[in-house]
Order: sequence, then C-alpha cells, then structure tokens
Amino acid sequence: MAHVRRGLPILNTPQKIFYEENGYIVIRKNVSPELLDEVTQRFIDICNGDPNHNVSVIMKDPSLKKMNAKGQYLINKFQDFAYDEGFWKYISADTVVDVVQEIIGPNITAAHSMFINKPPNADPGSSLHPLHQDLHYFPFRPADKIVASWTAIERVDENNGCLYVVPGSHKGPLYEHTYPDGFKKNMYHGIKGFDQLKRVHVIMERGDTVFFHPLLLHGSGPNMTKGFRKAISCHYADSNCEFINVEGTTQENIAEEIEKTALKLFGITGVKMQDVWRLKSRLVRGNPGNFQTVESHL
Repeated sequence: MAHVRRGLPILNTPQKIFYEENGYIVIRKNVSPELLDEVTQRFIDICNGDPNHNVSVIMKDPSLKKMNAKGQYLINKFQDFAYDEGFWKYISADTVVDVVQEIIGPNITAAHSMFINKPPNADPGSSLHPLHQDLHYFPFRPADKIVASWTAIERVDENNGCLYVVPGSHKGPLYEHTYPDGFKKNMYHGIKGFDQLKRVHVIMERGDTVFFHPLLLHGSGPNMTKGFRKAISCHYADSNCEFINVEGTTQENIAEEIEKTALKLFGITGVKMQDVWRLKSRLVRGNPGNFQTVESHL
C-alpha cells in the first residue's frame, strides 16, 4: 500500500485525450499471462468447491442450473473478493493500478470487484447485461474520481459477449435505471429509450484492459459460442470521495436491493447502501480517506 509510482507517465497525451473525450481507453497487453492463469485457476478451484476463499458473492446462471451444470459451467460471477489474497494480486497489480492513478489520482480504494464468466449453452437472456451506467450502483462522488478496470482473460468479441460502449456518454447525466422489459436478473438494471445511440464493440485480446468512466453507457451481449468468456474487473475510487444519501433519487431502487441482499446473505439488519460499500472496500495505494480503512469486511 505504500507503493508510489515513479518515472514517466503511464498514459501518453493522445491516450489521455481519448479517455477524456470518449470515457474509456483500452490498454493492450496490460496484464501478464501468468497473472491471468493464476486468477483463472483460483476461479475454477472455488467453482469446484474449494472452501478456502474470501469471495462474498458467488452467482449461478439460472438457465444452466436447470441443466444440472457444474463448476465453471454453472457459475457466472464472483463479486467482492478484495480480501481474497489470490484475486487481490489482480486488484493491486501495478500495471493496472498505475493506469488508475493516472485517471483518479494517488489515493486509491478498491470499491467493487468482479470475476465475470459467461459459460457456453446459457440462455442468451441470462448471459447479457443491458445498457447501463455503473454510477447507478455507487453512493459516492465525484464520478470523475471513479474508474473501472476490465481485463479480458481470453479474446472477447461480438460472438462471445464483449463489452459495447457509447463513446462520449460519460459527459451526460446519470439516467434512471430499471429492469428492462422481459428481463429481470437480480440487480442487472438498465436504461430505456437509448436504442438509437451508436455503440462500439470493444474487441479485446487476452490481457488487454479497458478502463472506463462510471457514467459511460455500456453493456454486453450473450455468449453464443461453445467456449467461455471470462474477464476480471475492479472499480477503483479516490479514497477521498464523499458518500451521498441516495434516498429520493433514481438510485433508491438499487439501494433497496443491495440492502436486502446484505440482509439475506450476511444477516445484517439495518445496513445502508453506503455501509455495504465501506465494508467491502480495501485501500490499494496512498492515504486512506472516507472509505472503510480497517480490514473488516462482509
């Protein structure tokens, strides 16, 4: 945590301008094959029943559950593993965090982490994420001091459900998010009425990382191949971000779901959305700020 990045800037001027104008930037070969192998094996081991882990949420694809799928053929997401030392190697990797520092500054907290798996043979409707903005899920600001890293563990393209983005949409407001018509996957909210916007599919090779703004409109399609589509991701925030009250805002619906989930999974009564984010966060680099600074977690 005492690491201080030194030397030349990680992002050159054209890359910085591209991020500012478009709300995202892809850094090729950002994460080593060795680290990707390690976190992938960690994922598979836990899917196969290894109890020695610190992953708060393990999600199963409901359509594959009906087919009696097992292991990585069933599990489609891990969430909140900042305190799992195997996955922490990705969250704290200098090649990732150095880019994050260029975007949000030197005081960095890991706020949310995900390992996203799209197994083959899933119902297309259960392996996509509708168009959305990540800021919808976050009770802290300012938005410009939050950034996501999303690293491809294998090649991702339109066939296996790569990300798609609406360049420049991060300059707009936070829109209202609800469950799209005919789609209700827990906490997979989306926006309506934006089908006319031009989307760019972010095609990436193994080890490439896309860094993007929390107001950027983005989503992902289904995996239509017979292989997997794996990625690992972390949202980072400036540790000095301020927590806000979301009551009476468009975020009230997601706050209620997050609080109900905390009660169901961990038996925590009276917990607020802001408390959940503080409890699962972990300091990565620099000085602690307004997030939870002791290593106490859900």
